[in-house]
Amino acid sequence: MAAGGGSSSLQLPCVFSPKSRQYLALCAQDGRLRIWNTDSKTLHQEYVPSAHLSATCICITWGPCRTVKEGPQRKKRKSEAGQVEEKADLLAMGTAAGTVLIYSTAKGSLHCTLDGGHSGAVNCVQWHPEDSILYSGSDDTNIVEWDLQTGKTRSKWKADRAAVTSLSVSPDGKLLLSAGQVIKMWDLDTKEVYRKFTGHSTAVTTLCFATTRPPDSNGLYFLSGAAHDRLLSVWQVREDGKDKNSVVSFTLTDEPQHIDLVTSNRKEEVRALRMAVVCKDGQLHLFEHFLNGPCKKPMSPSCTVQMSDTKDSPVPIPLLAAGLGADTRSILLAYGNHLQPVMEKVEINTSERHICLTRDVHTSLSLSIETAVSKVKTPIVNTNSRVLVPGLPGHQAPVKGISQGSEKRKKDTDTKEMSIAERIGEIDLSSVSKGKGAPKGTISLQTDNFAVLLVQGLESSDANILNKVFQTRKEMVIKKTVARLPLPAVLPLVEEQSFISSSSVDLYFYLQLIHLCTQQLPDLVTQLGVLYHMIESRVKMFHKLTKLHGKLYLLMTQVGVLLHRNNHTSSSTELLTTMHCCGSF
Repeated sequence: MAAGGGSSSLQLPCVFSPKSRQYLALCAQDGRLRIWNTDSKTLHQEYVPSAHLSATCICITWGPCRTVKEGPQRKKRKSEAGQVEEKADLLAMGTAAGTVLIYSTAKGSLHCTLDGGHSGAVNCVQWHPEDSILYSGSDDTNIVEWDLQTGKTRSKWKADRAAVTSLSVSPDGKLLLSAGQVIKMWDLDTKEVYRKFTGHSTAVTTLCFATTRPPDSNGLYFLSGAAHDRLLSVWQVREDGKDKNSVVSFTLTDEPQHIDLVTSNRKEEVRALRMAVVCKDGQLHLFEHFLNGPCKKPMSPSCTVQMSDTKDSPVPIPLLAAGLGADTRSILLAYGNHLQPVMEKVEINTSERHICLTRDVHTSLSLSIETAVSKVKTPIVNTNSRVLVPGLPGHQAPVKGISQGSEKRKKDTDTKEMSIAERIGEIDLSSVSKGKGAPKGTISLQTDNFAVLLVQGLESSDANILNKVFQTRKEMVIKKTVARLPLPAVLPLVEEQSFISSSSVDLYFYLQLIHLCTQQLPDLVTQLGVLYHMIESRVKMFHKLTKLHGKLYLLMTQVGVLLHRNNHTSSSTELLTTMHCCGSF
């Protein structure tokens, strides 16, 4: 089972489906949910949330396997009546907007939306192992218990003074682990704190039960990992309450990002634990340990797996997730990037301490991509010829021959076409009238004009035209303009730097252009994903910089007044006293 804890803003969720591990669900930089089939190594389903740009997905958790009715099925025989196949179906996604999306892989669509429970971003979601119940933790410091049959909240309580970053439900469904400033264990029947655990100095990002709850309550273990922490701690829940410190620590090379563990089914008190941990640096660490009380020394991995390409100067390939197989040597790996991961089942010799697997990622990707045959034929045009097509610049279409005599030119008509400068001079983008109340004689600017001006400004490299158009703030006009842009002009507009640096440019217009690129040009999503994060970080810093600018402006104004007074009164004492007050401000 994967650790279903919270995740930081830079960590993208990625998790295998339970039991059979037939599917791999992940969210990439573009905010889309992609479900890959690990058997065929192809994209099984893709879902684009309506607010995938403004409310990105933070965490993903698969629900328990259940019987799924995918459509009309044949009547089963008597020998097959008792054989009920359970599949992984429902998938819970926590978003930055405070909602929880339930996606059904059997239907291939959104099952329901759980909203109204949180006022902050949802950092973690966890399913109840038996009942149709879901738990979610948020930045608003609350835990919400959802009823999936009604889509409403069953219970809500404050978990901590800080944000709830991780959750985990015990295998018997009676206990719940939550992590904020401290780790708390809740009794789900009474919603009261059963135990508290302290030991991490940073936010806990991973919580996971390692064993089932025994009758004597002394053999219950769980794991925890924190941000910027290279240790994975194991805690023992004792009946006498002497469980304030972790009993075992596993050493890692970086913060744990994905955990999969398997416990033995033996009935003895000592339980063997097999664990695969994928760290943030892209390495895989394998552990095998018997949970039998405290261990003084930190445990090192029995085997460390790295991946690299086959170039002359090898480049590391990051591992995204790992799933342990039934035997001790078989491991299912997902590596590469989140937009198009590579899935492979490998045999690992755990007797070796360090293993490096070399793979040609480009070859692997080409095997899993189905090439789409285009039915559109582009006419062959000589390099010396020039085709002029009516409509928006940038659109290319075959020109049909016009029969002689079908259309006659009017000799007496004198058509004068306005230049670009004259057109911009007459159009006032800030005072475009709209509706029935618009005064007569004013020109209503249409979205076609915006698209034409953008392309013409790009072809003529005129920053004035681009800045004029990008100053509009009307959301509907922006969406229609971006939709009418010819495809060859979208990427040059996104890469154009002359208007990006301008403070008057509407950021929403620029984001709509990037969104169009991700829809029409899937091969650019990898490059533009980094741009998403850069814009998001700059927008977050803009509010703080504005406050700092205001404080500096007031400070410099006060200093200027004092210097002016000092020239007349020569009172240095007053100057130093007032500057000290300004500095404390």
